[in-house]
Formats: sequence, structure tokens, C-alpha cells
Amino acid sequence: MKYVHVGVNVTNLNESVEFYSKVFGVSPVKSKFNYAKFLLDQPGLNFTLNVKDEVGGNQINHFGFQVETAEEILLHKKRLEKEGFFARKEMNTTCCYAVQDKFWVTDPDGNEWEFFYTKADSEIERNTCCAS
Repeated sequence: MKYVHVGVNVTNLNESVEFYSKVFGVSPVKSKFNYAKFLLDQPGLNFTLNVKDEVGGNQINHFGFQVETAEEILLHKKRLEKEGFFARKEMNTTCCYAVQDKFWVTDPDGNEWEFFYTKADSEIERNTCCAS
């Protein structure tokens, strides 16, 4: 497989393109009046935004990026805070049967994005601070 594909419905293409350009650190490779496409090599992601009049009933729990080191979490958090995003952090938390450092940002339509580093496996599913 070359890319994982995720298509997200959005209500305001300009706001969403601005948000995702900052989160991904790249501009869309294709942009139309009702559509934008991002292609990321790391991770291999074909990510599209599709304009809809209304977005409701989010069927997605959340999206996320798993990074390779604890240092990467801090680098991404600092980078996105410089872009003006509030990053809700959860360091040394237990979630999804793993001990993780993570932070979250939310797109204009309320979709949550998690950046996380897994430190160790755990027999506990999650603690009370975990959002997912």
C-alpha cells in the first residue's frame, strides 16, 4: 500500500484548508471550489476535504498520528501552538492499553486529532483523562 485515504466532510473549505495546512505542514496538492487534497509521504496519507452544507453526527471517534519518539510530541506541540492552536496535552497517560504522551487539536468542524507516542503496553484500557 502506498497511501491510506481519509475523506472528511467540512462546512468551510477555506478554514479547513488553513487548519490542515498548518497541522500537516504542507499545502494541498489539489484545490477546487468544493474539494481539496493533501498527499503526505510521512505518513503515507491521501487526505481529502469535501464541502457539505452541513456536517453533523460525527461518525469518527478521532484521527491521529503516532510518532516515533517522545521528543517528536513536543516538537509537533510547539509547532502547532506557534500556529495559534490550543493543544490539550495528556502526558504519561494510559489509553488504549498503552502508556502514552499525547496532545490533541480540533479542526473547524470539531474533528479531534491526536499526536501520540506510545511508551509501553498496559493491562489497563484507559484512565479518566483520556479523550478517545
